[in-house]
Amino acid sequence: MTKLAVLGGGTGLSILLRGLKKLPFDISAIVSVCDDGSSTGRLRKEFNTPAVGDIRKVLISLSENEETVKKLLDYRFDTSSDLDGHALGNLLLTGADHVAGNMSGAIELINSLLNLKGKVIPLTEENVTLVGKMYGGKTVVGEHNITESKEKIKDVFYKKMPKANEEVLEAIKEADAIILSMGSLFTSIIPNLICKDVVKEIDKSTAKIIYVCNIMTQPGETDDFSVTDHVKLINKYLGKRKVDAVVLNNGSISPEIIKKYETTEQKDLVKVDREKINKMNVDIIENDYILIENEIIRHNALRVAIDVISYLLD
Repeated sequence: MTKLAVLGGGTGLSILLRGLKKLPFDISAIVSVCDDGSSTGRLRKEFNTPAVGDIRKVLISLSENEETVKKLLDYRFDTSSDLDGHALGNLLLTGADHVAGNMSGAIELINSLLNLKGKVIPLTEENVTLVGKMYGGKTVVGEHNITESKEKIKDVFYKKMPKANEEVLEAIKEADAIILSMGSLFTSIIPNLICKDVVKEIDKSTAKIIYVCNIMTQPGETDDFSVTDHVKLINKYLGKRKVDAVVLNNGSISPEIIKKYETTEQKDLVKVDREKINKMNVDIIENDYILIENEIIRHNALRVAIDVISYLLD
């Protein structure tokens, strides 16, 4: 069975995993743990644990009974007590972390209940803080504050360099392919690559490095970016090894939805510049990956998964 080390965080990673889990892959989902907003941020401050929000989303996406598990773990308390706003899954992970002694053990405990179709591994067991350096010269501390900032991000780094989870390094070492999921580059994908241990292990690997490119740009992170710009930014944070293949969308989206994204979210379609990609000696995996859910643009994750396995077996 083809072994995948899939790196990311948040919504992008969880969507991709929904497709990958339906094919004969041995999946290790490596989750960045720098989120510090909302329920997750409150739990981090109170219990000094790694960020649990993105881990919760990934657990849901890899569960066999996803719809029911999502209803349960995503349930948020609406009360006048300190429980207000907390997601049940976040509380479960925090409690399991205390029972098991670390977040990896907590995930194993929950896995025994959910029977996941893959392994979920936090990037680190440490309570990390992401720092952003903006083009205006300002330094912003905390992932949530970086995302909320109106200034464009120039670089991100950790307040203190974390030690990577040994299971993360083992998953990369054994992988037949290393997949970087779609999602926020600076706050979901790159946080995995600024961990020195991870990049060192990727450099030792002969596995194909595949990047699933975003369909839309993100304000403050990838304004006016083309596919090549995305790949170049990722390559900047990788070591000797660089991206071998990029998954890009060639499907069309209705002008009405594109206009809605442009006006309400300041997001544009990522420009596809094939000639520049070819000059970088990066293989192109392309298809119509558009999936519209309630006027929200998503990747057709199953189609992505099918094309990825075809590429690897070619």
